[in-house]
Amino acid sequence: MKTPAPLPLFRSRVVPVVVISDPAHAVPMAEALLAGGIDVIEITLRSGAALAAIEAVARALPAMQVGAGTVTRAAEVAQVLAAGARFALSPGATPALLDAVTAAGLPFVPGVATAGEAMVARDAGFTLLKCFPAAQLGGLGVLRAWGGPLPDLRFCPTGGVSVADLNAYLSLPNVAMVGGSWLTPQAAVQAGDWAQITRLAREATTAAAAVAAN
Repeated sequence: MKTPAPLPLFRSRVVPVVVISDPAHAVPMAEALLAGGIDVIEITLRSGAALAAIEAVARALPAMQVGAGTVTRAAEVAQVLAAGARFALSPGATPALLDAVTAAGLPFVPGVATAGEAMVARDAGFTLLKCFPAAQLGGLGVLRAWGGPLPDLRFCPTGGVSVADLNAYLSLPNVAMVGGSWLTPQAAVQAGDWAQITRLAREATTAAAAVAAN
């Protein structure tokens, strides 16, 4: 039985979750994140520009580990691989999707909203899971609760996470990283205010480093 591929290596414990409407924004945005210490990005398949944006970042910035987000159908696996995505994430998981990413050798972070879904993903060989939507599910409370019966699983809470609660999330032993959209505000992207994105990235990187130091 084939096992899931491991994620590419990256340093950041904060994963920007990005919706890109103009592929021309992709590379300067990724450069701004790198300048702030973040070497991973989730470009979601929520716009028609997503695949072109993934391809642009993958080609231009080998130091940035670009992931495809909102992968919800097995047919999308080949598309994101062809675009150059180095891994993928989803708000959920289906047996067909888990089979497709495993067969293709695409590193994958499936989404879960219940302990039962987490157990299904674990049975398929996945031990890093996206807790989504984290805030609506109970945030820190639900992750603490899952830590008891599911001690071998780690999570990437996404949805409603902000720099204000970054420290609390990353301090949990079963949280590997967090995902968040606050790092790339739409207004800043549209205005080409890459300095603001670098500032937000540096703020998050500093906060995450402080957790690791404690």
